[in-house]
Amino acid sequence: MDIAITSGYVVPVDGDPIDGGTVLISDGRITAVGPDADVAVPAGAEVVDAAGTWVLPGFVEAHGHIGVHEESVGWAGDDTNELTDPNGARMRALDAVNPADQGFTDALAGGVTSSVIKPGSGNPIGGQTVAVKCWGRSMEDRLLKQPASVKSALGENPKRVYGTKDRLPSTRQGVAAVIRDAFTKAQDYKAKRDHAASEGTPFDRDNTLEILAQVLDGEVPWCQHTHRADDIQTAIRLADEFGYRLIINHTTEGHLMADEIAERDIPAIVGPLMTSRSKLEVSNRTLAGPGILDRAGVKLALTTDHPVIPIDFLIYQAILCVKEGLDRDSAIRAITLNPAEMMGLGDRVGSLRPGLDGDVVLWSGDPLDVMSRALRVFVEGREVYTWDDQKRVGTARDPYYSEA
Repeated sequence: MDIAITSGYVVPVDGDPIDGGTVLISDGRITAVGPDADVAVPAGAEVVDAAGTWVLPGFVEAHGHIGVHEESVGWAGDDTNELTDPNGARMRALDAVNPADQGFTDALAGGVTSSVIKPGSGNPIGGQTVAVKCWGRSMEDRLLKQPASVKSALGENPKRVYGTKDRLPSTRQGVAAVIRDAFTKAQDYKAKRDHAASEGTPFDRDNTLEILAQVLDGEVPWCQHTHRADDIQTAIRLADEFGYRLIINHTTEGHLMADEIAERDIPAIVGPLMTSRSKLEVSNRTLAGPGILDRAGVKLALTTDHPVIPIDFLIYQAILCVKEGLDRDSAIRAITLNPAEMMGLGDRVGSLRPGLDGDVVLWSGDPLDVMSRALRVFVEGREVYTWDDQKRVGTARDPYYSEA
């Protein structure tokens, strides 16, 4: 099926805006982006008149817990942390996501069409993250990448969790030691596994060490929960020691060492930022931080850490960061192209260009205007959310009962 979104103000993100542009989608993929006059609309295509709207790629939430930490259901819907093992590398967020979580509808209302869902920060090693679309019948329908990364945590959370149990780790020393011990074992495991393969001899596999070996091989990035500057330095120290690809998450005090993060070319996911200073390690939280990091040359993404902040507020964080000095174009990249590239999704989502998925959002105006809203949301060329301006209500398409 062909869909032509025409006559809009098209913001491809990885190219210049097009005033009066067309985005052509065929069989769920973008096949053309350009001025109306330059894009041939196939006969029989569904034409969506986007005149007066801004047309952008769906936003990408780089770090959240949508579906694994469901809202309004208490413990029964909270599968974020498996707090019985400090090394949860074998755990998979994918196995705990409820695709019926209300948060996915909220995501669509906020123009978010893709999300990287992560285990929580209660363990030094929390588990495998998964990248999904925010609409679909099952997780297999929605799946973008598994694993997208492995989640790890430094700082207060893991030391608090295990300190109350009077077991390792109860200090920052202990948290780092758990991570270091795990990678040392993974190095030994990898050497034994590779030797067994070369000799053609049997080898007992270990799901925890297998995924850590993939991190050591550079196949899967390491998403490090870290707020304080000293914890960021510990994250860098561990990454230098073992040679894995580091992405720092939260980065609350990253602005205090923006030059070092930039010099080492470490991507930074920043947020949540619309919160109180609820614990010591976020006492230096500031909406000016993303702008400082961006100006230093750090590759930046923003996160709501849903449900800490509702996922549909992702764009409002970007707006407030622009207010506090973040470049406008950088703010849009921080919720589209940058998180997609950081998490290895840039061949599917994050911008409007031929070959990528047809995840497109029509906005009533500039999305960095707080009064603008998502009017129509398409995931792989299918309209999955529509705002009715007369009724003042948005409706998400039901994946269980919708027609093909």
